[in-house]
Amino acid sequence: MLSCSLCLAKALCFSNAINHQEVGTIYTHHQKTVIVDADAGNNHRKIVAFVGGLDLCDGRYDNPDHALFRTLQTYHKDDYHNPTYTGSTVGCPREPWHDMHGKIDGPAAYDVLVNFEERWLKAAKPHGLKKLKKPFDDALLRIERIPDIMGVSDFTENENDPERWHVQIFRSIDSNSVKGFPKDPKDATSKNLVCGKNVLIDMSIHTAYVKAIRAAQHFIYIENQYFLGSSYNWSSYKNLGADNLIPMEIALKIASKIKANERFAAYIVIPMWPEGVPTGSATQRILYWQNKTRSMMYETVYRALVEAGLDSTFVPEDFLNFYCLGNRELDGYQPLADGSPRAANAPEVIYTKSQKPFLFGNSTSWAISWYSKILKPDPKALPKLPRLALSQKSRRFMIYVHSKGMIVDDEFVIVGSANINQRSME
Repeated sequence: MLSCSLCLAKALCFSNAINHQEVGTIYTHHQKTVIVDADAGNNHRKIVAFVGGLDLCDGRYDNPDHALFRTLQTYHKDDYHNPTYTGSTVGCPREPWHDMHGKIDGPAAYDVLVNFEERWLKAAKPHGLKKLKKPFDDALLRIERIPDIMGVSDFTENENDPERWHVQIFRSIDSNSVKGFPKDPKDATSKNLVCGKNVLIDMSIHTAYVKAIRAAQHFIYIENQYFLGSSYNWSSYKNLGADNLIPMEIALKIASKIKANERFAAYIVIPMWPEGVPTGSATQRILYWQNKTRSMMYETVYRALVEAGLDSTFVPEDFLNFYCLGNRELDGYQPLADGSPRAANAPEVIYTKSQKPFLFGNSTSWAISWYSKILKPDPKALPKLPRLALSQKSRRFMIYVHSKGMIVDDEFVIVGSANINQRSME
């Protein structure tokens, strides 16, 4: 039996009915997990979990080819998705999807199950289906009552297994969305919970990012749908409230390596613009805040070079780079090789520094000037062709980076559903 119920997020303060409705409508359930039982051998079953950034909805199926046009009548015939275009989308490219998701097999999978149980018990009680004879929370299966399913204590560890990983589960969640948080402040502190906005908050994802960045020795590689934060150190709008530490921690890590005269590199991959119409006001605001974040980081790195007397030897881009991904298909539906000429008479619709499309961040001034062109486009430079003709002639589009992951020194990996912005990190 499948039981479903729409469970809106709860407002942090119930004194305002409008605020309660607004939070329930706007704030989203953002975890993306699937938990199943699987064969464990010897007539036993075990819990396996899938965690990452992939939404369980249309428009997400893709492969490394990231096709634009050539699969519109085959694989993506009934799965077209590109919110950049409004109205008719006939002849427009699909939006290629780039994401990260992982399978967890072992004791850590049971922590993902506990998270689901705590969320279910919080959401189920006030949202029962009238047709159910029992409350919604009673529909939750208790695996300890199913003898065939192994418990955490049944797993044996093999330290010599080359496929063995140390896995820990983190989350961003507050007591309005989960059942089981302690009521005693002392107990909350012992569980690394913080108090804010009259709720207890688990900010362990943010903590995990910060600790991993501080421990990095050689490089940091990030893919994320957003990269926005550390507004307290921006040149302006310091009180915006996007105070997560991640961007500043990366900049400080690079600065410390420059001071120690050690090589270090940070590579950050984000989408060219947040999903939607790029000229929309919401999209423009995010682009602006992300530009403020990057500018602050580059300024921090540059100051470190000056203080170390290395500003004539290195530039900030030797240590910190931002990139966007994209794809291009010729009229024959074949991918355009890197450096090849554009299709005949194809207009320039994307601002690029070189013939390599969609690779940005090779210089501070370029990154800033590129975003300034998106924020304040020159009307004379805008293409005059209709959208359909333009997309068919240029035959290119960004690959939408929806990933939420970080790799540090090829030793530490974070994969999940948390964006690098304030909503996901607090």
